Amino acid sequence: MALLLVLAGCATPAPAPPAEPPLSYPPDVRDRLLRLALEEWAEWGRLVSTPAAAPMPGQAMQALEDAATPGPESALANFPRVLAYWRAVENGEAAGAVARNRARYAVALAHPEAAALPGGGVWREPAWSAAFISYLMLRAGVDRREFPSSAAHSFYVDGMLATAAGFPDQAPFLPRDWASHAPEPGDLVCADRSRRPLAGWRGRLAEAGEFRPMHCDLVVSVSPGFVEAVGGNVGDAVTLSRFPADAAGRLLARPPGGPIWFAVFENRLGRLPPWNRSPAS
Repeated sequence: MALLLVLAGCATPAPAPPAEPPLSYPPDVRDRLLRLALEEWAEWGRLVSTPAAAPMPGQAMQALEDAATPGPESALANFPRVLAYWRAVENGEAAGAVARNRARYAVALAHPEAAALPGGGVWREPAWSAAFISYLMLRAGVDRREFPSSAAHSFYVDGMLATAAGFPDQAPFLPRDWASHAPEPGDLVCADRSRRPLAGWRGRLAEAGEFRPMHCDLVVSVSPGFVEAVGGNVGDAVTLSRFPADAAGRLLARPPGGPIWFAVFENRLGRLPPWNRSPAS
């Protein structure tokens, strides 16, 4: 009996169950995703960022803790908006963010003047841009199996890459090379904010599971020379960014010293069997 117990203890652990195949979603989900992004942008005042006139998303987030004056996120009216974004993320970081900022909100309600002081205000930390994207997906009806909500862009990027590798015919999001794939409404355009940025999405495969500072925006419209995308925590708000593109609609390289494009994630919601809606329809 003792020998059997020893052998059992040395036995190879059972392999993890295979990943569940992703589900296909109807076109209405994609339409709802875009509508929600534009509605959130409108509620924040329809702020617009251009490379020449406003901070890039990564730069805005990098300056959160250094800013002397609280931004739009710290307005009392915006507390429930950012709270809703964090509630879409189910982990310890999200729970901690909510707890800390509920306490700050309580102080601000009792002492409104404190919110305008340097270092004051709610939602100044942590950065909530990934929570915003997670919120949009969940509100649109995309389950966490198809889009793994996260407090960090790098981790939901890992989830999309893993699903695309394991189920290329069924994956709702496919990684594309940003320099050759023209984004369409519903796609995610993603930039690396690290000091040693990835050259492309394939470079992420070798470091999956490790944190890397990133930022992704949801494309809402394309026009000659521009890709317009909505993102969270850009200038401490939900902001529409106008990124330069070439005549074919492909993104142009970002200015030196800022975030660097590394991927476009093609959104195939509503375009897989049994719906198979084409991009032009």
